[in-house]
Amino acid sequence: MSPAQATFYHLSVALAVGLLIGIERGWSERDEEDGTRVAGVRTFALIGLLGGSATLVAPPLGTWLTALGLIGLALLFATAHAIRARSRPDHIGITVPVAGLLTFVLGALAASGQVAVAAAGAVVAAVLLSAKPVLHHWLTTLQRQELAAGLQLLLLSVVVLPLLPNQGYGPWQALNPYRIWWMVVLIAAMSFVGYFAVKEAGARKGAVFTGIFAGLASSTALTLHFSRLARSQPDLSPMLATGILLACGTMFPRMALVLAVAAPSALLPALLPLGLMTLVVYGAAFYQWWTAGDSPAAAATTLTNPLELTAAIGFGAFLALIMVLAKWVEGWLGSAGVLALAAASGIADVDAITLSLAGMTGLTLQTVVTGIIIAAATNSLVKGAMATIISGRRLGASVALPLVGAAVVGPLAVWITLW
Repeated sequence: MSPAQATFYHLSVALAVGLLIGIERGWSERDEEDGTRVAGVRTFALIGLLGGSATLVAPPLGTWLTALGLIGLALLFATAHAIRARSRPDHIGITVPVAGLLTFVLGALAASGQVAVAAAGAVVAAVLLSAKPVLHHWLTTLQRQELAAGLQLLLLSVVVLPLLPNQGYGPWQALNPYRIWWMVVLIAAMSFVGYFAVKEAGARKGAVFTGIFAGLASSTALTLHFSRLARSQPDLSPMLATGILLACGTMFPRMALVLAVAAPSALLPALLPLGLMTLVVYGAAFYQWWTAGDSPAAAATTLTNPLELTAAIGFGAFLALIMVLAKWVEGWLGSAGVLALAAASGIADVDAITLSLAGMTGLTLQTVVTGIIIAAATNSLVKGAMATIISGRRLGASVALPLVGAAVVGPLAVWITLW
């Protein structure tokens, strides 16, 4: 691209940035009378072009020109805003001036070569500006404990988690503070997302939504949270069982995806057992969802705690114990017991052993696939036992029986097809 073409390209992006934000502002104020708007589509487009032009002209004249242009634009907006406030005191706000200054800065970024940043910034700005009704609705319905729970979750994940060392400590170097706390954050996040999903969509849709997406992260964390919830809210048991089964069933396609990336040669022989395990658990989830219906008792049930922090920390302690137990089993049986190692590792997690076996050299394809399926079966049995012990018989039977079925079907399919 020649210098002239690059200049036109950058200015075009600066103009597009202004047009995008201007269209959103113009649509939001489309009912205003002509001449009463501080800035419309054309003004915002010109502001983006002005920011880009000032940046292109700045090098020979000095970088202060862009800053001077921004200051001049701010004064212009302040004057227009003050004049409008006199005639329409009920329409006082600084969204339009701030959006105009942001458009100038994004135009300047585009002209300086940061095209992707400028474009992304314009899209985010337009989305935020258009989301005013949704954001205001959230603020009017948000409770104090919900806001406090969100801040606590941010404290756990953004502040505490990055400070923890990502290495092993303690017996057999089995305790990894970062990994343990990451699971605490994960189960706390599941609690938070599940609370709002059930609050906004109801128990029937909320449990389904939370279960599917939780399965992509940690079905174990979701199982713990929903089992505790079923113990305190027994009327929700059918829908909570649906969510747990959806999360547990989603784990198997996730493992297939990991294999497709890490060990493509092992994917084909693993597809049948993983597929059968998925069908068993998903089939049971569909049955639970279909027979549960729209229970009036479940619809009337309200959730009171957006963040199960005590349960999350307790799960972290439980995970630490399981990590030590898995390492002890591995040391007791020796490194040659790959399948025993897979079973021990599957107590706590399937992703780690899946990646480990996929990357090991010298193992036969039979051993790799068998170890992965054994880990998945063990993990399923652990989650079934967890649901039964924590929630009781009502949810436990609905969850444990399909998971036991998957734990039997998967290894049986491996034995028939590979051994």
